[in-house]
Amino acid sequence: MRLDKLINGVCYTSVVGELAIVEVEVIAFDSRKVQVNSMFVAVVGVNTDGHEYISGSISRGATVIVCQTLPKDIVAGVTYICVEDSNVALGVISNNFYDHPSRNLKLVGITGTNGKTTTATLLYDLFKMLGYKVGLISTVIYRIGDEELESTHTTPDALSLNKLMSDMVDVGCEYCFMEVSSHSIVQGRISGLDFVGGVFSNITHDHLDYHKTFAEYIKAKKLFFDNLPKGSFALVNADDRNGSVMVQNCVSDIYKYSLQNVVDFRCKISEMLFDGMLLSIDSVELWVSFLGRFNAYNLLSVYGTAILLGADKDEVLCAMSRLRSVTGRFEYVRSERGMTAIVDYAHTPDALENVISTINEIRTPDQKLFVVVGCGGDRDAAKRPKMANIAASNSDLSILTSDNPRHENPDDILAQMRAGLDPTSKYLMISDRREAIKSAVMMAGNSDIILIAGKGHETYQDVKGVKHHFDDKEEVLKAFEILNQ
Repeated sequence: MRLDKLINGVCYTSVVGELAIVEVEVIAFDSRKVQVNSMFVAVVGVNTDGHEYISGSISRGATVIVCQTLPKDIVAGVTYICVEDSNVALGVISNNFYDHPSRNLKLVGITGTNGKTTTATLLYDLFKMLGYKVGLISTVIYRIGDEELESTHTTPDALSLNKLMSDMVDVGCEYCFMEVSSHSIVQGRISGLDFVGGVFSNITHDHLDYHKTFAEYIKAKKLFFDNLPKGSFALVNADDRNGSVMVQNCVSDIYKYSLQNVVDFRCKISEMLFDGMLLSIDSVELWVSFLGRFNAYNLLSVYGTAILLGADKDEVLCAMSRLRSVTGRFEYVRSERGMTAIVDYAHTPDALENVISTINEIRTPDQKLFVVVGCGGDRDAAKRPKMANIAASNSDLSILTSDNPRHENPDDILAQMRAGLDPTSKYLMISDRREAIKSAVMMAGNSDIILIAGKGHETYQDVKGVKHHFDDKEEVLKAFEILNQ
């Protein structure tokens, strides 16, 4: 693509070299992927600064450099484009390079602390049931129609995002549902995308290692709605106190959903059992194979989104009754003796409290609850004592263990978790996650319940930068087998 067309819409401050006569064949923000006639975008990241790799990229064949600061040594024959924000520029450039694929899709972004994966995935499943070709970009997996690709990030980089959507357009997808993380918003990964709608689930304590303050975290989420175009829709959770904050000064058409208030889309939980619950959505009752208030909110947002996209109400409700839970989200298995184990991704204080309260609402007085929980390393440390306190205060026994320790010492993480417990708390500390799960199974009675929280769908454990195979569901099934011997 010609360079002058490629940078259309990019806010640049200066140019050194030619624009109109330059052709670009490859875009890269990783210098190792630079080829002849490439554009290298020097992205300023959390851990690395792409400006340090400009010289190496030129030696590999880059003929265009997009940067925030011009290098001291200007190489003849190379065009330098100086921009205010190289992350945002990469989003716009990627969008141009792939010929604006999001314009040929009905793209809906889902943001919030909890519920993004479930909502996006259920929307994909729902619209597929309704007969459409659909794309999905989520924490668990990427889907291009029926093709599945391994997920690398909740929201991938701008170049990968536009490539995914271009592939969706090529196979005839009409809709795309994607999770929008707070990181991706402030890092400009979604710059240049054309959204027809945005959904806000909730906002609670998370990612403060990155955003530093809760106010900055809220600001990041709000930025997504600030940038939605006129004519799009913004669907927000009216029961979250920050729902109204998200749509302040928003030019979209604003809609709300609630379990408590009279708003555009309403839901009531009529009955809840271990195999599902009876909901009343806009005065129509339906049985769904999901549990908990948090899932009622997720399903209501799915319903509201589908209606705002023009789907038929009766068809939507019929399809919703056939939806099934997402992998690693309140996924339960039972032993031959009647013990129940629930695997859930809950990795924030609010998510953990929601899952435990749902279990406590359903379990009988004679059923004990064991909670196996850990906290990830190299992440928000402030939530560690809170997570431990929630687990211990709302269960018969909590077992503190490793999650993804990454580059931290697991015992140090456990010590920080233990700081949130009082002397009367009933808990164990077992840093080996496999042993922690096995111990919970061996201590639980035949009718008891075990919650294994924090990793959900993940099939690995990250230890010192190496991902070792580990699957909570596999481990609990192995422990069940030992118990049955």
